[in-house]
Amino acid sequence: MKINYIIVAALAGILASCSGEKTVETEVEEVTVSESQEEEWVDLFANNDFSKWHKYNGGDAIDAWKIENGEVYLDVENIDKEAGEGGDIVTNEEYENFHLKYDWKIAENGNSGLIFYVQEAPEYENTYNTGLEMQVLDNDGHPDAKIISHRAGDLYDLIVSSEETVKPHGEWNSAEIISNNGQLDLILNGTTVVSTTLWTPEWEALVADSKFKNMPNWGTFKKGRIALQDHSDLVYFKNVMIKKL
Repeated sequence: MKINYIIVAALAGILASCSGEKTVETEVEEVTVSESQEEEWVDLFANNDFSKWHKYNGGDAIDAWKIENGEVYLDVENIDKEAGEGGDIVTNEEYENFHLKYDWKIAENGNSGLIFYVQEAPEYENTYNTGLEMQVLDNDGHPDAKIISHRAGDLYDLIVSSEETVKPHGEWNSAEIISNNGQLDLILNGTTVVSTTLWTPEWEALVADSKFKNMPNWGTFKKGRIALQDHSDLVYFKNVMIKKL
């Protein structure tokens, strides 16, 4: 949103008339001032609740995810998978062009992810059936770390990070995802680790050479939800902020 301020020259004329001075005509200039950047950001876990989230393909019940002291975490010790508890959570709102910032830390040997452009529909059983993922991983302990493009910060199964800036398990990492008109940048701890252009012939070739090649329309969606992944490992997120571009 923008606020317009108009400098009214008539005021100067009135003051001049009162003093007996000759009125001087002054051009009226319109000055546009944008709101501060901070006011454009939205806290996706404002008030320490899940009002902006719901369980993927499962309504409003979020049983396995908890919030304490501003930290969102997967309560793996108390999940009853046989009872259908757990699962990924997704934003109520869909996003097209956006800048997402968040902090994460993973338990020893843990695995999770931040998935975006997720489509929610019965024909898609999992968030990763449609969404792209910035990997969350304990690179030192989880077996996925032995697979190329499955390490922390990678665009999962597609593009390897240009350099590894991830911190060890149990320590907080700061991540950013910027997607704007097809330009995608993944940032981990202040370093751009992945930069690519979506929806081009080169992008289609990447998808065709990935594990997603047989998933209908994967990597083609230009708007979707954001998901936090339940990979059955203890993971924490905080300061999850988004701005539409």
